[in-house]
Parts: sequence; structure tokens; C-alpha cells
Amino acid sequence: MKKLSIFVDESGDFGEYKSHSPYYIVTMVLHDQSKDIRSEIQKLNSELEDLGYKNHVVHTEPLIRREEDYQNLSPNERRSIFTKLYYFTFKCKIQYKSFTFHKKEFENVFKLEGRMAREISLFIRENLTYFQSFEKVILYYDNGQHELNRILNTVLATELADYDVRKVLPCDYKLFQAADLICTLELLRLKSESKNLTRSELLIFHSKRELKKDFLKGIQQKIFHA
Repeated sequence: MKKLSIFVDESGDFGEYKSHSPYYIVTMVLHDQSKDIRSEIQKLNSELEDLGYKNHVVHTEPLIRREEDYQNLSPNERRSIFTKLYYFTFKCKIQYKSFTFHKKEFENVFKLEGRMAREISLFIRENLTYFQSFEKVILYYDNGQHELNRILNTVLATELADYDVRKVLPCDYKLFQAADLICTLELLRLKSESKNLTRSELLIFHSKRELKKDFLKGIQQKIFHA
């Protein structure tokens, strides 16, 4: 049976617009399960273990901000972990689609939700032949935000004849961590373009030019095309 996995993660929240949180980003990582990624997973696990992080779940935003498990790590150590997850994502046979919303454009959360539903629906509708080429479509999401969970299920139920839902534990799926990474890179792209990279981000990525050269340019090769 030909199966498509869709791993979804988000950056931002449904609260009112605030200058420190101006965007809401949704990323879908699409994986045709016939394309084996076990060797990439094994390599990432081995590399993280060599850095002292056995069975570790990488959370990229806390990693950049030196929070949680990363409080005592230097910028170079944190960049090394970020880079390992980046190259895993880059080398995997996946594609992704990110949806970016500028919260200040919406009067209230209902209009934001409506726009999100329309854009995700349109993406599926425009690529329906691709999605219908799979006998089973499986949505993986951690139910972190119930508004997004509702939108995803409504859209898929409307646009696809059938789909399954699996609640994700990030420790179980490296591709969910890849979705987290891509959300963070999309956020960094937006902040870089508006010249709003923070001190913590510049400590890791050094400059707008280096961020683009070492990470943004490469990951954009994985953008979805049918």
C-alpha cells in the first residue's frame, strides 16, 4: 500500500499580535513511505550520541535561545546540534510546504483561522493528483494547539476521501523534529529579511549572509513540487 505521511509543526500562537511574536508558521513535511530513510535516522542518532545526546529530541528554538537542555552549551556546541538535524532533514527524501501568516494583518483569531484553512485547502486542491496517488494519507501532529488541530482535520476531511490521524510524540519521529527545524528556519528567514535577528540567533548563525548560505538556500531545495 502506497502511504504518504504528513508531519505538521507550528511556530507562534493564536494570541493577539505582539512585536516579539508577529508570525504564525505552519510546516508540513511530506514523506512517501516507500522512500527509506532508516540510514539517515541511524546516522543522526549516532551523531547526536557522539555529542552526548543519546535518544535526544532536538527542539530548535530552545536550542538557539540556550534554554532547557542547552543552558550550559556554547554557541558552537549548539550550532553543531542544529547542523546535525539540518543535514538529516536535507538528506532525507522528503518535501515540505510552509504557510506563513503575519498576525497584524488579521483583526481577530477567527480571520486568521479562516485564512489558514483556505490556504491549506488550496494547496491540497491544487495538488490533488499527487495526494490521490497514495492509498493512505496519515497526518502526524502532536495536538499542541487545538485550533490548528481542528483546522487540519477539517481541511483534510473536506479535501481528501480518507485519511488517518496519529498523535505524535516527538521522540518517536525524527521527521516531526525536521518539521520543527523547518518552522524555525522559516521564522529566521522572515526575521533576517526584516533585520530583526536577535543576539542569540546571531551568536549561532553569525550573520544574515551566513544564515542564508549555510542553511536557508539549501533547505529551500526541499520545497514541495508535485
